[in-house]
Amino acid sequence: PQTRPDTEAKKFQVPSNQSAVYVVRAPMDSWEASSLSLGNAPITTQRGTYYRWDVAPGTHRVSGFWSESLTLTSAPGKAYFLEYTVIGDPHDRGVQLTRVRQINEQAGRQLVMNSELVR
Repeated sequence: PQTRPDTEAKKFQVPSNQSAVYVVRAPMDSWEASSLSLGNAPITTQRGTYYRWDVAPGTHRVSGFWSESLTLTSAPGKAYFLEYTVIGDPHDRGVQLTRVRQINEQAGRQLVMNSELVR
């Protein structure tokens, strides 16, 4: 069942003085956990999860432990969607590769609706 924070995040409402950055794991990637951060705010993701950061409008850097970083410039009242892909094997070497990329709003919303909020 969805939790209250999950239900609220899936309304995609953004305060007019902030930006929302959703990061969502790719649907068919590894079962391995992997971390990434926006500035000094780290999270750990699992397959089938997403996270929402509410931030001040401006330039932000999102980076993963194994991935390249992505720079995002956000505007007030807008939502942005990032797909985070993790490739790895828990029986071999764990996480081997990660990738973070910005995706369009329609694709992002669909991925979020099919995922659950990181707790």
